[in-house]
Amino acid sequence: MKSICVFCGANFNGDPVLKQAVNLLAEVLVSQNITLVFGGGKVGVMGLMADAVLQRGGKAIGVIPGFLMDKEVGHTGLTEMHVVENMHQRKQLMNDLSDGIITLPGGFGTLEEFFEVLTWLQLGLHKKPIGILNVNGFYDFLLKQMDVMVEQRFLKPANRELVLTSADATELVSLMQTFSAEPDEVWFKERNLS
Repeated sequence: MKSICVFCGANFNGDPVLKQAVNLLAEVLVSQNITLVFGGGKVGVMGLMADAVLQRGGKAIGVIPGFLMDKEVGHTGLTEMHVVENMHQRKQLMNDLSDGIITLPGGFGTLEEFFEVLTWLQLGLHKKPIGILNVNGFYDFLLKQMDVMVEQRFLKPANRELVLTSADATELVSLMQTFSAEPDEVWFKERNLS
């Protein structure tokens, strides 16, 4: 992988464990010559992630909608900054620029980004690995909800397995390096869409 998109919050809760996880992820990316692609912000976990990569000599590419640049939220010291018109274009370009996706703690926007690219993977629109860096158990309940979706037969076990998870950045990136996925042809055939 040459680039990984990191979805994360525009807020930071001050958790030293999260900051340590961000720094370790930055070390892993830079040591493997993997470019960071992210939402382009200078605030919150986004800003911490970009700064951690840049401080270690890595590359950071931001993708941000113009209205957030106008509010002076954009990071000004990046390797590259792409300014787009809207949030959908932001997600599409971040996905296009990356070979995989990692989700760190965040809020509604982070989850929305995660679930959209995960749905694209499930539908076979891309084959990129998607991981959750489950810092301090932040995503335990979300992962449990996915298990409930399987138990209640709203989600196939094979699609649940598309979500790679680890609390350790080194392990997660390693899992992503060996990931492979094929579109769910059974899903399409059941609905006469193939």
